[in-house]
Amino acid sequence: MSDLPDRFENVAELEEFMTRPQDGLAEDLANAPGAITILGIGGKMGPTLARMAKRADPDRRIIGVARFSDPAVRKELEATGIETVACDLLDEAAVRQLEVTENVIFMAGMKFGATGNEPLTWAMNSHVPALVASHFTTSRIVAFSTACIYPFVDVRHQGATEDVLPTPQGEYANSCVGRERIFEYFSAKHNTPGRLFRLSYAIDMRYGVLHDVAQAVMRGEPVSLAMGHVNVIWQGDANAYALRCLAHADTPMTPINISGPETTSIRSVAQLFARKFNKPAIFEGEEGETAWLVNTNQQQDLFGYPSVPLSKLIDWTADWVARGQASLGKPTHFEVSDGNY
Repeated sequence: MSDLPDRFENVAELEEFMTRPQDGLAEDLANAPGAITILGIGGKMGPTLARMAKRADPDRRIIGVARFSDPAVRKELEATGIETVACDLLDEAAVRQLEVTENVIFMAGMKFGATGNEPLTWAMNSHVPALVASHFTTSRIVAFSTACIYPFVDVRHQGATEDVLPTPQGEYANSCVGRERIFEYFSAKHNTPGRLFRLSYAIDMRYGVLHDVAQAVMRGEPVSLAMGHVNVIWQGDANAYALRCLAHADTPMTPINISGPETTSIRSVAQLFARKFNKPAIFEGEEGETAWLVNTNQQQDLFGYPSVPLSKLIDWTADWVARGQASLGKPTHFEVSDGNY
């Protein structure tokens, strides 16, 4: 805690710290030699993950693949020494032209807007993995997934472990099970090592569950308790763990839950923000006895406790929101409990 900053003055400071290589990262990357291709690099986490990889091993080739609908993202990546390739991953011919590198981080997918656009959701979350897995057969693959595939669990007990069978709700979560099964199939067929990276709520000061709750309290808006408990993790930790999983790949690939170990109460977090902002916390609904929660024992066995504890994430978020700093304007919709996004 004493080594963590008290606040981030601006986005540049935030991203400098978020992309700072953590203990153990360089050692694990040394056990996963070769270039790293990041598919779907243009999302919320991709650019900072790529920059962390480059800072941890400056001589390694890091290749970012996306459509790059925002040219500024591509320019910023290239300025830090990251190679970029424009590619629509739904275009099979274009995927076949991608260089087969030793390592792949798969971050592509569709969540928000899935309801009402189910065919594209399935194409992105299940068809694209088939194109990728059948092309990168000799690579190590870490494929991002989600805790939404799990059933709700009792909030009084620990979250779902990796051996809990998926019981997805809604088209999005079902398509994510499809993504996992496709990667598992091709991994078994081609002996492709990898991990299914079941992430639950990465935290960046500009977005995430804590940002959503803090913004609601600051604006005097009600905080929904429809999903009364969550797991959250600092995005820098999530990025580091994804990269480190390349050195902990299984054949065939296996799942790993990634998040903070605490069961985080939305009501309690909102009340903390209310005290910090000197504003009342307004609530909508009541907490249920169950929620989407994950058990992170496997993660901690491999990587230890996350470098940033929950209390610091709350402090940072409160300071950031109170000063009116940048927001990505992308709500997490953490309160959704029926799987419709």
